[in-house]
Amino acid sequence: MGIFSRLGTLIKSNINDLINRAEDPEKMLNQIIVDMKSQLADAKKAVAVAIADEKKLQKQLNQETEKAEEWERKAMVAVRAGNDELARQALARKQEHENVALQYDQQWVAQKQAVVNLKNALRLLKEKIGQADRKKNILIARKKRAEAQATISETMQGIGDTSAFDSFERMEDRINTLEAEAEAGAELAGEISGDSLENEFLALEAGGAGDDALSELKEKMGLLTSGAEETKALPGDALTEEDLKELEDLDLSAIEEQIKKEAAEEATEAKA
Repeated sequence: MGIFSRLGTLIKSNINDLINRAEDPEKMLNQIIVDMKSQLADAKKAVAVAIADEKKLQKQLNQETEKAEEWERKAMVAVRAGNDELARQALARKQEHENVALQYDQQWVAQKQAVVNLKNALRLLKEKIGQADRKKNILIARKKRAEAQATISETMQGIGDTSAFDSFERMEDRINTLEAEAEAGAELAGEISGDSLENEFLALEAGGAGDDALSELKEKMGLLTSGAEETKALPGDALTEEDLKELEDLDLSAIEEQIKKEAAEEATEAKA
């Protein structure tokens, strides 16, 4: 194979490859349907012309038939008038129109059959174009479905690549490092400014406020009383029945006198 032949084959193969890659099935199918519909419009025009010709031939046939009948009527008139020569001339003219009418009749019959065939072909062409149009929609839907499937497959393949997950883990580690550095910086800043001690006291006060709120809630629910009664309500200080009976028998007046006496002595010693 010569160099020029090989070069020609190479050029043709590259051109064909470019054409194949440039062909979009959806656009090609749409264009084919457009071309077919354009051909259908041309076919309709051709059928319309054929129908017009058929109507024209029929009209000319009728005209020649009417002229032949008219010359026959004139021949009859000449016969009644006793003019046979004129009658022969009229009959000759009648024969001429009948011959022409016969030719028109043959043409009209052939044209009429051609119109029938063209109408059938046009109807078949319309049906095929309709089928092609419907098939086009199906093919386009299949093409889009295939493209969507290919896109999903490529996406899944990209997600399945370990490098993507490695990148996620690397970013997570980096974020964890940033968070740890930020927390360490905040803790260091608190120690330098003395805020850590203040924060501890604030937390302690907040805890006390919580205990006060809890005590108020228990008192509201009847689980805790205020004042001296609260002390009695504590489980560790609860008095038994024997303790209560002993308190009733005890002479509190003597105790009160003893307390007053000790208080007076302490006041005298304080003055001295």
